[in-house]
Amino acid sequence: MQQLVQFDADDPEGLARGMAALDMHSPLVCAGFRYWNSRRRGRPVPARADLDPLIDVPKLVPNVVLFDVRHEPLDFRWRLVGSRVRQNFWHDYTGQWFSQDPNYNNRESSVWRSLELVDRNQQPVLLRPVYVGPHDDFMYVENILLPLGVNREGWGMQMILIDFIRKKSL
Repeated sequence: MQQLVQFDADDPEGLARGMAALDMHSPLVCAGFRYWNSRRRGRPVPARADLDPLIDVPKLVPNVVLFDVRHEPLDFRWRLVGSRVRQNFWHDYTGQWFSQDPNYNNRESSVWRSLELVDRNQQPVLLRPVYVGPHDDFMYVENILLPLGVNREGWGMQMILIDFIRKKSL
């Protein structure tokens, strides 16, 4: 099964087709896309300033990650890491650049490729990698990566929603 699908945010069935292709079912991913999409207001992507998830969708915030994107050289910095994400990762990555971490400084990894694809095409990406972290009861994660507009030359930003999918009990 493939792990990654990029879709056109203007295609009304794009999210559903992408989720079906990856066998994803997360209501959190759907809610995150709906929130992001509602802030576009006819533009290709919403500006970072158009989003205030703490006020607008507080239930999503624990699963949100914001990344700064530096274009030259390309690198990604963990700007904000929601509490649920922090508790399910090995440690809090807030403020770290991918280039500084051996786990993420790999341009061939699905995470790096996904972030790069979102930045290059300014379209959402769905990603369903195997879970790697401190908990044995998770199988994989369902993610949606969403581009955000910023007014800073040479920079970008992305919002990711991460849902941790547990193993089914027998």
